[in-house]
Amino acid sequence: MSDPQIVYLNGEFTPIEEARVPVLDRGFIFGDGVYEVVPVYGRQPFRWSQHYTRLERSLGRLRIDNPFDADGWRGLVDALIARHPWDDQFIYLQVTRGVARRDHAFPKGVTPTVFGMSSALPRVPAEQLARGVSAVSLPDERWLNCDIKSTSLLGNVLARQSAIDAGAAECVMYRDGFLTEGSSSNIWVVRDARVLAPPRDRLILEGIRYGLLQELCESQGLPFEMRPISRAEVESADELMLSSATKEVLAISRLDGRPVGSGEPGPVFARLHAAYQQAKATSASTAPRASR
Repeated sequence: MSDPQIVYLNGEFTPIEEARVPVLDRGFIFGDGVYEVVPVYGRQPFRWSQHYTRLERSLGRLRIDNPFDADGWRGLVDALIARHPWDDQFIYLQVTRGVARRDHAFPKGVTPTVFGMSSALPRVPAEQLARGVSAVSLPDERWLNCDIKSTSLLGNVLARQSAIDAGAAECVMYRDGFLTEGSSSNIWVVRDARVLAPPRDRLILEGIRYGLLQELCESQGLPFEMRPISRAEVESADELMLSSATKEVLAISRLDGRPVGSGEPGPVFARLHAAYQQAKATSASTAPRASR
């Protein structure tokens, strides 16, 4: 019999089947909350301080009181890891404004709802690593505060479903003719062995891998440039890549049915993927592990 999935909800650990949230929780009524996804390698949260910083920033942007300090959040993450058998996991954390009478204005005196769970970290299929994935171009029709990791993800859901309907793994979105990101990933452009990234602003969610990929480029001696990237530059790229907590870094080998570059994962992807794996291994081997 497999181990039960244990979740955290408002101070208690319980089997996921028994966890309940009131229907007047503002996360359910309005999507009024934030979330964070933390990959775990070798029972060690990867780049935890960056994830915590982003969670704290998102809470501040929505003016939701942070229910824990940094040590409290790390204790919760470690407790979730320890309650599950997988060495590689991903932790999902969610905070909503809390339970209150339905009214658009912020309620006073409510306690935030805190939820956390762990799942086995899925491995990227070997075929995707070897051949890359396909993507489709879409207009970015989301709101203008995409830097908040909000639970209000309907725009992202619709974009991802459009990609699925087209037989693609992800979409590449543009606003006013310039690259923003994918439905659940950051998008990277390679031209003349130079890695290009859209600027950090409110039009994209700055993934934790955003800073990591910049560091890996520097370690590999790859030129890195952060600036507005036109659709024409994307469509004529030598390589395209996506990155996310669960996909890590993955080549996009076809865009809108046409090959990207050679139509196969390129040399820059190969170098960054190898460097990413080394960063994972180093993190898992040098930090103390959460015991089961």
